[in-house]
Amino acid sequence: LGRLAVQQLVSKNVRVRVLLRHDPASASEASGAAEATAPQVAAWLKGMPGVTLVKGDVNDRDSIMALLDGCSACLAMHGARRMRKLSDLWQDPSEEPTHSKQINYVGVQNIINAARASGTCKRIVRVTGKGEDPWSVFSILINGLGSMAKAWNYEGEQLLRACEDVDYTIVRPGVMGRVQALEPDSLALADNGGDLKVAPITHDAIASLCVSALEYPNAARATLCAMTVPTGEGASSWAPLLSKVGRDTRPFRTNLLAEHMRAVRAGAAAGLSVLAIMTALLVQAARAAMALLLLTE
Repeated sequence: LGRLAVQQLVSKNVRVRVLLRHDPASASEASGAAEATAPQVAAWLKGMPGVTLVKGDVNDRDSIMALLDGCSACLAMHGARRMRKLSDLWQDPSEEPTHSKQINYVGVQNIINAARASGTCKRIVRVTGKGEDPWSVFSILINGLGSMAKAWNYEGEQLLRACEDVDYTIVRPGVMGRVQALEPDSLALADNGGDLKVAPITHDAIASLCVSALEYPNAARATLCAMTVPTGEGASSWAPLLSKVGRDTRPFRTNLLAEHMRAVRAGAAAGLSVLAIMTALLVQAARAAMALLLLTE
């Protein structure tokens, strides 16, 4: 997603700074392909006109300060990938650098602090996801397996909403990666954190939305849900949709973290109950099969 946004910005002759962890010098070749390794992508980005690389990550406050110094906006497209570990059952993993709390929450706070310190960065565009329904199966699975990724993404959103001196545009996309091309007239956008049916959408479309949102002052302080709809029921580009969005006006819940955690615990308990029932049924079936075998002998 990030590399596509950089590509689009470069095509508009916008100078870009890119935060990355990997050394482009370690790549055997430069590549921006989806299957390229991180060093190959870094080498590819380094060769693009107007692009400057900054070594670091969202946990490194100094690198974030260097990244945003003199910049006018920030596209925060990072996300946590840590999966839950067995050891999480007896120790708190939330202070690990790769945990979703550090990436999706503390990292966002670092970006806000750096934007404020820069004096020039006036908009943060943050890609998150739908996460206001802790009890949905989708939320429980992602939180349960992905170290509470949805929960901490929402808490990061709340940091942006609470920041009064730097504007934000929060983008909640559909499922990216399942489709490679959009159907005609299929783009849909809901502002004010509105709810749209979850649907597949391309990485390129979301990158385009994030870049385009910077051109619309009315998209500042807005939470946008971006999905696709059946052919002919949507728009062919983001422009007519972005021109109509407005800033957030409704209250966003402030107690969702605890509810996300309760939902995961309930989901785990339900899963264990189902597992216990299935195990009991398998044992009964095995005993019945053994008894039948003895009778036939």
